[in-house]
Amino acid sequence: MYKFDNNSPLYIQLYEQMKNEIKNELKAGVKLPSIRKIATDYKLSKTTVQTAYNQLCCEGYIQSLEKSGYYVCEEIYQKFNSQIENKKDEIKEEKNYKINFFPASLDKNSFPKQTWLKLYNKVVKEDVHYGVYSNFQGDYELRKEIKKYLLNSRAVICNTEQIIITNGFSNSMFLLANILKKISNKVAIESPGYRVAKKVFELSSFEINAIPINKDGLDLNFLEKSDSKILYTTPSHQFPTGITMQIANRIKLINWAKNNDAFIIEDDYDSELSYYNRPIPSMQSLENSDRVIYLGTFSKALSPALRVSYIVLPNCLLDIYHDVFDFVFSQVPIDIQKTLTLFLKEGYWEKHLRKIRNSNRKKHNLMKEYLKIYLKNEIKILREGSGLNFLIKPIVNIDLEKLEKTAQEKDVKIYFKEFFNLEKVIALGFGGFEEFEIENAIKIFSEIWLEAKKK
Repeated sequence: MYKFDNNSPLYIQLYEQMKNEIKNELKAGVKLPSIRKIATDYKLSKTTVQTAYNQLCCEGYIQSLEKSGYYVCEEIYQKFNSQIENKKDEIKEEKNYKINFFPASLDKNSFPKQTWLKLYNKVVKEDVHYGVYSNFQGDYELRKEIKKYLLNSRAVICNTEQIIITNGFSNSMFLLANILKKISNKVAIESPGYRVAKKVFELSSFEINAIPINKDGLDLNFLEKSDSKILYTTPSHQFPTGITMQIANRIKLINWAKNNDAFIIEDDYDSELSYYNRPIPSMQSLENSDRVIYLGTFSKALSPALRVSYIVLPNCLLDIYHDVFDFVFSQVPIDIQKTLTLFLKEGYWEKHLRKIRNSNRKKHNLMKEYLKIYLKNEIKILREGSGLNFLIKPIVNIDLEKLEKTAQEKDVKIYFKEFFNLEKVIALGFGGFEEFEIENAIKIFSEIWLEAKKK
């Protein structure tokens, strides 16, 4: 039985109800009631019914056979049934793990929500013009504040015009790949290194030269033998080993770039999260030859959800950037940019950094303590002192596949990274936990560990 009301045209109501009936109930080849019968049964005009039938025919749900009537299409029936079956196979709910050791999370209470809301409301009320496109490099005032911050914190020397606001790290890398392919299609990347960076260059059809990491960081001898004109590196906190490249090697690397007319992409992804020592000044601050491209982000210390990162582009690459991206506007919403501007300008960023460093230092130390208590001498901590995670290596016989499988069964998510010689090690993030949650997380992890130990 069809039902009608006064909220929309009658033919649309009839069309929608018949369409749902065809999709969910009627089999292929079923004959539909005649236009006259539908009109009589529901007190509708023939024109209304005819219009509904015409729309169903037009969309291919039914077909009209001369002197016979209207029938459900065979193809439509089969299509919908196959779609339903496929969806049953395709639909996979994103699992919400009871315990998730994601290596780069911040806990839900770390974001300065009240301060951000206050500044956001001020921006929306007084400062945002939603009727225009924002500057394609990003809001000028935000870039000015980033310039000040970088000079004070990382000794980065640049003009506001060199800074480009991007929609997260991947966006930064895709932008750079399109600029740098004008110079060379060969890029050197640390091995082990950051998978996302490598993936971006692969998708951009670059030839990848893997440069090994040794105890001092990037193997400079190996780099010298390559013919790459571009290098991607994480010198302040090598990903994933955590090695800090010493000043002497940084200068050697800059000299390599000068001598080979090459460019260095310096990814300073988590310099704000050093818990025991101040980070070494950036490579960009050590050179005056315009050879270092500096990358930074607000994801690791403020919020990954805001998707705000930035590039400091050498002056010699600005013309290429303008030529390649003269059609692109900033992908970061202008209200986010202007709120972040106030956040930096009014001193909230520095206050937040002090708070987040202190909080994560406590979490870092707690996880280290509980790892020692629950796993004793069965692991070696490979990386600590900065960032949002530990890297640990088993020093007893562990079935890593069983470890991962057992964790899944117990609603726990753990992660693996490649280390020296591409050895598989375990990454345990602490940033996403509240302090009181860490002991229980490690206790449960130790129980999973026990089950995965080989007898």
